[in-house]
Amino acid sequence: MPHNVLIIHCHDLGRFLGTYGVETVSTPHLDALAAESTVFEHAFSTAPHCSPARASLFTGSYPQQNGVLGLTHEPFGWDLHDPSTHIAHRLHTAGYRTELVGVHHESKVLPDDEIAVRLGFDRVRTGGERDVVAERTLEALDAASADGAPFYLQVGFNEPHRSPSDRDPVGVMGFLGTSVDPDRSLGVTVPAHLHDDAGARTEMAELQGAVRAMDEGVGRVLARLQTLGLDDRTIVVFTTDHGLALPRAKCTLYDAGTGVALLIRAPGRGDWAGRRIDELVSHVDVLPTLFELLSLPTPDTVTGDSLVPVIERGADGREHAFAQLSYHTYYDPKRSVRSTSHKLIVNFSNAPRAMDPTQSWIHRSLPADLAGPTIGTSPTVELYDLRSDPHETSNIAGEVAHRAAYSALAGALLGWMRETGDPLLTPQPQLRRHRLALAALESAARDAEPALP
Repeated sequence: MPHNVLIIHCHDLGRFLGTYGVETVSTPHLDALAAESTVFEHAFSTAPHCSPARASLFTGSYPQQNGVLGLTHEPFGWDLHDPSTHIAHRLHTAGYRTELVGVHHESKVLPDDEIAVRLGFDRVRTGGERDVVAERTLEALDAASADGAPFYLQVGFNEPHRSPSDRDPVGVMGFLGTSVDPDRSLGVTVPAHLHDDAGARTEMAELQGAVRAMDEGVGRVLARLQTLGLDDRTIVVFTTDHGLALPRAKCTLYDAGTGVALLIRAPGRGDWAGRRIDELVSHVDVLPTLFELLSLPTPDTVTGDSLVPVIERGADGREHAFAQLSYHTYYDPKRSVRSTSHKLIVNFSNAPRAMDPTQSWIHRSLPADLAGPTIGTSPTVELYDLRSDPHETSNIAGEVAHRAAYSALAGALLGWMRETGDPLLTPQPQLRRHRLALAALESAARDAEPALP
């Protein structure tokens, strides 16, 4: 009998889990899942914000290809070009029982029954805080167990997304919502990209509470899976959309914005148990991986690569991880390419240096590299040596010693933009920054091309 698939995802987590080395956050259930899974140390989203990242995860294609270049709720209303490319639609066609519980943000936001028809779900129940999502998921597992058919269950927890609370100070939206309590029981971790002060520590305690709450919800789901005897024939994927909703993380193309937790438990395949993989991985690789694990043909529209050869046959991982930002709350087009050693970011507009992900008038945490009263505008090109500068604070794009790395990454980025039909390749002569960015990228890429004989 075919294996079932359970994908559990959450908002805005990055890699803020115990299994990724964060010692002050309480995530025992996900840490236990990680011990039974393959943990991908260097997995990345295709975008640093919700809808484009999720659209890539569930279609195996980049935002430029699937059409979701911005948020899918109003007043933005971005949508998949072809809803039938969603994994639920593909698995439903292959005979799977399909259900969605909780967060849906990868296609246009519509009533649940319309989402179900468009994306190929038998049932959709969106929304809800942790306990609502957990209870509905337990119901879904019970029904799937009784049915006996293979199932695809997609579960989205809202936590640790920022959520308004009557406990918030005026001008602030933190992580408390209606039911989260701050968690300082193991101390507080302030990420290196933030200034470590009282405001950041207060904010991080709230975030740790929200992550702990989400982990408890995941624990309930995994416990029911085991109680029903489904865990030995259910592939479990846990991931998040992108990085933490903190300054210089979410809504940026730095690793703090695109780095994600990714755990895959594949029962019956010993190579997947208790592994940690250092290869570069993209969210677009998840769908083709699942299809190979399920012995299903990978659809032609999928851009990513299966990870089965990496895990089971020692194949090399991808050479580059690509990411993009186009629209969040405003138009801020930028593209990036990351190798194991360097990151190149090209900024196509004169937008602020980093979009604000806090949704607050008053910031309690600030970027560690903030040098003055304003953040200024982004440079046209950013290049970072991740070996000596893992937090991407020293832009070396103008240094002659790094010209070869710059040119090689520019060639890779330009090639990816062409392959994905990126709209930023269309000249916009009236926009000076766009013109300068495209020219810089093309010039650097030419330097990487081999000389003709």
